[in-house]
Amino acid sequence: MNKYGAYVKFTAKPGKREPLTDIMLEAAAALQALPECEIYIVNQSGQDPDAIWVTEIWSSAEAHQASLSEPATKEAIARAMPLIAGVESIPVLPLGGKGL
Repeated sequence: MNKYGAYVKFTAKPGKREPLTDIMLEAAAALQALPECEIYIVNQSGQDPDAIWVTEIWSSAEAHQASLSEPATKEAIARAMPLIAGVESIPVLPLGGKGL
């Protein structure tokens, strides 16, 4: 399996988690049109009031990289950037499991 995955933590600026979550959920809906995006789940942290975690799996690292050039992705990033205090990404190599 040559899939690409990542766990990405977005730290919102104080008080901006809800609007950032809304943008992330809109992005998730738009990704339904890209079959290369196999999983894209937006999660809010139960411990950190400013944290959003995204779990994503793509058919390949190249497909993930190509998605960043999509007009809808660029627009979502532009809207989200002013709300973000920090981003941490942990790339992973998915091996298998339920839903994959």
